[in-house]
Amino acid sequence: MLSARGLTKRFGSFAAVKDVDLDVHHARVHALIGPNGAGKTTVFNLLTKFLQPSAGSINLLGTDITRTAPDKVARMGLVRSFQISAVFPHLTVLDNVRVALQRPNNLSTQFWLPMSSLDRLNDRAEELLVSVGLHNERNAVAADLSYGRKRVLEIATTLALDPKVLLLDEPMAGMGQEDIGTVSGIIKDVAKERAVLMVEHNLSVVANICHHVTVLQRGEILAEGDYATVSQDPRVRTAYMGTEDD
Repeated sequence: MLSARGLTKRFGSFAAVKDVDLDVHHARVHALIGPNGAGKTTVFNLLTKFLQPSAGSINLLGTDITRTAPDKVARMGLVRSFQISAVFPHLTVLDNVRVALQRPNNLSTQFWLPMSSLDRLNDRAEELLVSVGLHNERNAVAADLSYGRKRVLEIATTLALDPKVLLLDEPMAGMGQEDIGTVSGIIKDVAKERAVLMVEHNLSVVANICHHVTVLQRGEILAEGDYATVSQDPRVRTAYMGTEDD
């Protein structure tokens, strides 16, 4: 669904990402992990075209997108979330999802239409809220949700764009254990119908829901495979915990 070959990003003489190969498959959760500063978010920014690669190629759904603009990439089905929750705080939960649904329904630029024109989006919005467990909070103002529920709402708004490949940047960051369990279950369900690539620091989550793991260190791939394999790699243990001499 999404692949990269030789992906490299240089900032002057500093190579933040070096010769990364990546394959993200349908109906699988792929984790991108590594210590702070390993280059994970830079890889995300390259894949979603927020940054242009210095070298290498990116392929989405059989199409080379290496030089494609980020808005076009999003319309092709590659959608991402960010580390900081991005919802409209003063809108209701339902209206947040309706806003997201305007783009795929060709309503985002038709500002002269009456508000009632958005009513056609209600059924799909309600369906999305049911799928992520927010239906009972559909009339709540987003600002009043807990942090974890805001992240769940953000997942609902990304799903409103009907992504083929979903990139999640630290979806569990700042969550309590109960919310982590909820969001983990949602991600597993989401991945049944699309490819998911996620950056995640919570290794328990990675172990429980991810089919494949790529470990980065200093912008390069250190190890990859299933979690059981990479977690036993001594190079990965050293990267996360250091050595006795450190």
